[in-house]
Amino acid sequence: MQKSLEPETYDLLRQSIKDFVAKEVLPIASKMDQADEFPVELFRKMGKMGFLGVTIPEKYGGSGMDYRAQAIIEEELGYASASLALSYGAHSNLCLDNLYRNGSEFIRENYVPKLASGEWIGSLGLTEPSSGTDALAMKTRAEIDGGDYILSGSKTFITNAPYADLVLTYARTGEAYSAFVVLTSEKGFSRGNKFDKMGMRGSPTGEIFFDSIKLGNEKIIGEPGKGKDIIFSGLNSERVILSFIFVGVSRRALELALKYATERKQSGKFLYEFQLIEEKLAYMYTRYQTSKLLAEKALDNLDKDPFDSLGAAAAIMHASEASEYIAREAIQILGGLGYVKDSEVERLLRDAILGQIGAGTTEIRKHLISTALVKKYKREDKIPNL
Repeated sequence: MQKSLEPETYDLLRQSIKDFVAKEVLPIASKMDQADEFPVELFRKMGKMGFLGVTIPEKYGGSGMDYRAQAIIEEELGYASASLALSYGAHSNLCLDNLYRNGSEFIRENYVPKLASGEWIGSLGLTEPSSGTDALAMKTRAEIDGGDYILSGSKTFITNAPYADLVLTYARTGEAYSAFVVLTSEKGFSRGNKFDKMGMRGSPTGEIFFDSIKLGNEKIIGEPGKGKDIIFSGLNSERVILSFIFVGVSRRALELALKYATERKQSGKFLYEFQLIEEKLAYMYTRYQTSKLLAEKALDNLDKDPFDSLGAAAAIMHASEASEYIAREAIQILGGLGYVKDSEVERLLRDAILGQIGAGTTEIRKHLISTALVKKYKREDKIPNL
């Protein structure tokens, strides 16, 4: 369990990341989107500033902080550039944090510092062409050959894949699942297409292939055959932390809509004076605040119960739906201006849409929430304390 830090520490971190965002991210966010360009050097700079390894102890090159610190960074990055926030989450949470929590001392000493510093870029290899929502239907296999494993298969829709130096990869090992460190310099590793996406442009997404890659036992993360637990605890952490990206998107969209509504006049009145615009702003604010509260509640519970699918699924479902709604309403308030790229809000809407697809679709989140509620009811044999 991670130890909570003093409130002042979080305040200082938030101000630090806000300053970084204002100086380094907001000025290039539009260019990143339009050119679909990943800012490699800026990403590495985040490592030097301690942002990438925020949950990693100082002994291994990190900042020695916790998930709350990671969530703060995600929210402030999401406010400026959801695509950079997505790549940050894939590197810092999905790959690096997972690697540290479950890896051996060899892995912690040899790979974690390189990822924490930004020298290496990390990625998570889970989704496959025939297994998206049903992650356990993966076909990638690691067969034992003497003292080694031979990895064969492919992964798709992998964030950071075109630039990754290390991929935390899941594969079948017999009837079970195991997690492995795969270096992209390994013989038999190759990259496929970089996808031209609707949103989250600037966060590179692509395919990777494993052609009989030989992996020694030192590349196993955790115990052989215990990868299923790593997958599910990692998915819950991912859902909670990534929900803060969409909290940030919602805040930015609401801010832009409010600015326009208080500056723009129609028929001699400011837009905010019209009842229909008042209603929009009221609902936008309420959904933003409720998504933040749900994300905060799930974050509080993450250390206590890393397998809490109920809170994690609810947080990202509501935060992603709210961000899409708020961005859409912001476009409506800005009118024609909201439909052009220079307004920024159309980018926010395109980025928000991914929130209902990535880290498990909205449909699977509803299933997880319902299933968890029923189990809770049956276990307590009464209406559960919700």
